[in-house]
Amino acid sequence: MNAPQSAEAIADRGHGEDGLAKLMVGALGVVFGDIGTSPLYALKESFIGHHPLPVDAVHIYGVISLIFWTMMLIVTVKYVMIILRADNRGEGGSLALYALISRQSHGRPWMRPVMLLGILATALFFGDCIITPAISVLSAVEGLTTVQASLGPLVLPVAVGIIIGLFLIQAVGTAKVGALFGPITLVYFLVLAVLGVLQIVERPDILQALSPHHAVAFFVDDPMLGFLALGSIVLAVTGAEALYADMGHFGRKPISFSWLWIVLPALMLNYLGQGALLMGDASAIKNPFYLLAPEQFRLPLVILATLATIIASQAVISGAFSVTRQAVQLGYLPRLRILHTSASTQGQVYIPFVNWILLVLVLLLVVGFETSSNLAAAYGIAVTGTMFITTCLMGILILSIWKWNRWIGIPLVTVFLIIDGAFLGSNLLKIPDGGWFPLVVALFVFTLLTTWARGRFLMNQRLTESAMPMEVFIKSASRAAVRVQGTAVFMTSSPQGVPHALLHNLKHNKVLHERILILTVVIDEVPFVDLEDRVEVVDLGENFYRMILRYGFMQDPDVPATLKIVENCGPQIKMMDTSFFLARQTLLASERPGMAIWREKLFAWMLRNAESAMEFFKLPTNRVVELGSQVEI
Repeated sequence: MNAPQSAEAIADRGHGEDGLAKLMVGALGVVFGDIGTSPLYALKESFIGHHPLPVDAVHIYGVISLIFWTMMLIVTVKYVMIILRADNRGEGGSLALYALISRQSHGRPWMRPVMLLGILATALFFGDCIITPAISVLSAVEGLTTVQASLGPLVLPVAVGIIIGLFLIQAVGTAKVGALFGPITLVYFLVLAVLGVLQIVERPDILQALSPHHAVAFFVDDPMLGFLALGSIVLAVTGAEALYADMGHFGRKPISFSWLWIVLPALMLNYLGQGALLMGDASAIKNPFYLLAPEQFRLPLVILATLATIIASQAVISGAFSVTRQAVQLGYLPRLRILHTSASTQGQVYIPFVNWILLVLVLLLVVGFETSSNLAAAYGIAVTGTMFITTCLMGILILSIWKWNRWIGIPLVTVFLIIDGAFLGSNLLKIPDGGWFPLVVALFVFTLLTTWARGRFLMNQRLTESAMPMEVFIKSASRAAVRVQGTAVFMTSSPQGVPHALLHNLKHNKVLHERILILTVVIDEVPFVDLEDRVEVVDLGENFYRMILRYGFMQDPDVPATLKIVENCGPQIKMMDTSFFLARQTLLASERPGMAIWREKLFAWMLRNAESAMEFFKLPTNRVVELGSQVEI
């Protein structure tokens, strides 16, 4: 076993060979793409969205003050200072946070609600993955109308073309073009800051908006309007969850430094610049982001902003692939075809099924809602829902795992629950205007995740109930059956009892191989399992061995590669002398208690369409034998 590592070392594992500056630039392109494109629409939607505000000094100062303090409290304090410390051996995100809590609180009565919260946050994330490319690309391309009003009819077809192109190149992977993302985004943030400063110099009094008393005055002036405005103001921090979800790619320190020294200053300078512009010209509210630039620079700004939104969308799509992979490894989705797009970076994967589903749904959104303002009504619910759930999980972590002083922990968590609850409550009012869309997507994904997890549990339970004890089988079969040369590997999801494939093979072929391995692959609730902890072998006698291979949920199981290094179960295992036996279950829906009939049928459909274990575990195609059986759940 390895010596324990410090939390800092684990959180930044795998990044030591790259300089901090290089990692910070890389993080700009992946982690901050979403939150970085928020200035394109956040302030505009706060004033001319579904709950319009007067474009006057009180409301300009109030909105900018709320944006600033939202960034400081939610992003800087909650995510950068607290949540980024909740790493699961260097990895972040809702599933990683749930796995971290689960590993240290196994068996506690409140773990089931925690599990459902983690799954719900994951489901909401997929709703966000659909809306982000749609609203980001549309809001950028709409800048064409500030160059020339007659270009308006081109906005929708150009946006559709960009989105189709974006999803078509996913199969190529981001390894080759990824190096360009950071520098382009760095230039984009510098441009944001410069455009803002040019306007602040004209109206330096806008800097007063940083005072929190303006946010308070905004609410005192009209509490209901202030509450409704939160639904648009939260658009300024969409993408904050990416700081945590992408921690495994860059480490805690580069993400924190990038936010504090580059992203936060650039964003706030731009928002202050937009506020200064509006103080002098209220009509600029129709598109304050692009109107910050002189007329001759607007077309280059449209191109730069479009590139930034493509990068932001790429980051979200890559995140969807990563989260789907985690869900498959942790047992919440069936096996899917997962392709690696980089030989050197394990996290760069492409999942065709997810890619095409996202493309269809994003195009439906763009064509159905037509403008970024219409889409803004649908945006926010998924984000605020995920933020609220993260705060709930953070509270459990602080009080039960980290065991902070309750006089500090409880008030801190309560403050964040009130803030996130207010943002979520305001966004729930958007449901009739489009907010229903991400909720429908989240409900569908939540149903799939929970149905698969419950169905697998029931199926394994039924198989275990009917399984023969291994000791009894070995005693009877080893005396009666003929032994033939070679190694037989019987793969089973249960580490107890005799696999059905072994029983069927003996029943039909009347022979046993010279060496028999009962193999179970276990995905642990940690991102990575070291090689020395990978293999566990138990000698059952008569040349029968029970073997458990352990992988982390960020690793791809490669069974043949691992078997080649196993040394404690007889001679070295050679693939040409080894046969792999797999059981393929056909599910029969029944009235037995466990799941509703419609969920049983859904689970059976998911099982039929799952990728074969042969491909998922990288088994040699010419060494696999599949034996079928029927199971009632």
